[in-house]
Parts: sequence; C-alpha cells; structure tokens
Amino acid sequence: MLDQPFDSLVTEAADARPLHPVRPDGLSSMLETLPVAQAAYLKASGFAAKAQELVLLPGPEGVAGAVLGLGADRTPYAFGGLASRLPESSAWYLQPGDYDPAAATLGYCLGTYRYAAFKAADRAPARLVAPPGQAEAISQAGAIAMVRDLINTPANLLGPVELGDIAVGLAARYGVEASVVEGAELDREYPTVAAVGRGSDRRARVVTFRWQGSAATADSPLLSLCGKGVCFDTGGYDLKPSSGMLRMKKDMGGAATVLGLSRIVMEADLPIRLVTRIGCVENSVSGNAMRPLDVIRTRSGLTVEIGNTDAEGRLVLCDLLHDASDESPDLLVDCATLTGAARVAVGPDLPALFCTDDDWAADLLRCGIAAHDPMWRLPLWSGYDDWLKSPIADLNNVSSRPQAGAIVAALFLKRFVSAGIPWAHIDLYAWNDQLRPGRPEGGEAQTLRAIFQAVQERLCPTT
Repeated sequence: MLDQPFDSLVTEAADARPLHPVRPDGLSSMLETLPVAQAAYLKASGFAAKAQELVLLPGPEGVAGAVLGLGADRTPYAFGGLASRLPESSAWYLQPGDYDPAAATLGYCLGTYRYAAFKAADRAPARLVAPPGQAEAISQAGAIAMVRDLINTPANLLGPVELGDIAVGLAARYGVEASVVEGAELDREYPTVAAVGRGSDRRARVVTFRWQGSAATADSPLLSLCGKGVCFDTGGYDLKPSSGMLRMKKDMGGAATVLGLSRIVMEADLPIRLVTRIGCVENSVSGNAMRPLDVIRTRSGLTVEIGNTDAEGRLVLCDLLHDASDESPDLLVDCATLTGAARVAVGPDLPALFCTDDDWAADLLRCGIAAHDPMWRLPLWSGYDDWLKSPIADLNNVSSRPQAGAIVAALFLKRFVSAGIPWAHIDLYAWNDQLRPGRPEGGEAQTLRAIFQAVQERLCPTT
C-alpha cells in the first residue's frame, strides 16, 4: 500500500497529442492558435469552455488533439476526469494556458486512482506527459493514493496489527525505527486505547515514530501528529444499527490521514522534527469489551466514565494527546473520523476544525482554501464543558445533552492537551459518497495538503 506508481503519468511519449486547457475568456485567443479546420469544428460543436467540457479535435489520421474546458474551476479536480474520458491508452501533453501545472498534475493523478486489489480496471487510462518540476504534486498524489488505499481496504484485511505494520513500514522507508506498544505495556502506557481494543481478539497497539529533517536540529520546530486508527467500529455494547456499520472500515481515516501527511513531510525533507502516533484498535463486542458505566483511568490520571461505548474515538486519542503534550510541540494536530455531529454541521466535504490558537486556525483555514483542501472552524465553546460531568468520575466520555456533539467531543479531548500548546483537532469524514472527477467513491484524504502548506509556511518559512 505504500507504493502507488502512476504508470499513466509519463516523462515522454512519441505519440503524445496536444491537450488545450482553456477558460471561457481565453477561448477566442486559443481558437486562433488552432488549424482552421479544427477551429471551425470546435466552433460548430458549440464548445464554450465550461468546466469538464471535453472535445476531441479531428485530424488526417483520426484524433489530432483535444480541448478541455476549465470554466471558473481552479481546483485540481478540473483535470480529474481526463484519464477516463480521453481515448484508452492515448498519450497527451498539456499546452500552455491559464491554469496551474501543479494543480493539473495532481488532479490528473487523483483521477487515475482506483482501488484495484480485487477487481481489474475496465480500461487502460490515458497517459499524460508530466509537466516539468512537479515533484511535490506527484508526491502528494502518491500520499493521497496511499490514504485512499488504507481506508478502502476491507477490515478483514486491515486490522490493528496490519495498520500498525503499515506505519512501521512507512517509518522504515524514511530511515527511522518505529516503536510498537501492545499487550501489558499498552495497558500501562495507553490504558484508554487498551480499553477500547479489549473487546476484539485482534490486539490493539500504539505505533510511534520520530523523524528529523536532514537540515533540522534538536532545536528545530516539532510537529506532533496523532491519528485515530479504529479499523472497524461496531459501537461496542452500544451497538450501531447495521446501516451504521456499512462504512465503518473507514473509521481509521484519521490514522491514514496523519500517515499520509507524515509521508509528504518526510519526502519533502522539511527542516523540522516530526513525531507521529497512531492508536490501532477494533471496537468490538465480547465478554471482554468495555461496558456502559465502566470507569477507566487515563494516562493523564483523569478518570472517565463510559457513557457510551460508541464514543470510542476520543478514548483512543486522549492518551495519545496527553503523551504528545509532554513534549511541548510547536503544533499538535489530531485527525479523526470522530462524530456524526460534525457531518450534520458542515457536511461530508468540510472537515470541522477546532483549534486553541487563533493564528494557527487562521493559517490552516487560509491554506485550506489556497490548496483547495478546505476545512471549517467550529468553536471550543467552554460553556458546554459542564456537559461532560460525571457523578463518579472526573468526566464522562459523552455529553448529558443531545446537542453540539462535535464541540463536546473536542472539549473532551482538550482536557488532555496541556495549556499553551497550539492544538488543532480535525473531525473529518474521510470518504466520498459519490463519484466526481478526481474524487472516486470511497476513501479520501482530507486536510492533508492544507496542513502541509500551513506547516511549510509557519514552521519552515525558508523552504
């Protein structure tokens, strides 16, 4: 799963034909560059350069070129449908125009993605000659494909051990050794992760790896990442309905996302220090599973009453966040498919951002817009803090009220982050419900590119 070669992205192709990306206001000028017959054909076809509009241009030997309408779309997804819509196995090179070559490269690669572990492709995609100097776009596409593969893999093939092994392998690829905590050591060091995983016969584990850029020192900024890696979530004794379990293989989307983010940070050799922690568990039902109203002592010493066993993600993260806080990172980020309430609030395409630092929040939001990888900020509203009270423990893992579920979940996590640490909690969906250009139905890497850009700007401004 670590390797996703983009075979349809080539460095050269002798049979490559020109592809003209064009916007409505540049159509007239572009027509003047075409042979008279092709320009006449394009006019007669009614081509208006609307987004996703594609016309093949005729020539003496058949198809001589193509024109892609961009409309007002400046996202990578404007190029996301090319591989499947251009003639099978044909080769193309981009003509200059009003577009970003990096976005075009990324969008094209994202459009070639498919989860192919069990079913062969219906057709060979069209090939694109990569524009020069797009190593970062190709790196990001590879990381996104890895994230999608992880999320799309069925839970019978990707359990806590397998997810942990992926993290260990990723660390090894970039020259660092990961630590794996499981068994009795997990009970001692990460008791809430152990409690969630106890109901499954697939052993829970926490995987941590530490990396440092080649130009970084012991005093370089520290980026700390934590990911929720619930490989399947039944809800535990507070069992989900069958319809609610249909996509629960994606409940490790937060862990997949931080692994993808770690990958592009290490591949870019940013001059920072990086620590990545993922909690790998399965939330199942058995005689060993945690029960409603059980009380668990966390790594921090706080006790938590289990008001609902289906609110397990925050239990997986709270010990990781407390561990990460001890190192006083310059930025602490966690990613998790945490609450349905966030999806109700902002829908599937906008991950919810909660942040203790207004400057970091502003940068993450701005970079999300710039990278076409958006998120939306929700408040850490302290007025709801009392909703987590428990009569017998320091706090409950769920609210006593049915409203503001995403906010209350974030407030729970905030209890485990030391004061003064810039912390961003991202509650994401990690899934595409429908097929769109560059975004196939299934697992999705959300906020990865936005966070990377913000980290580049804030923690390593000279890169």
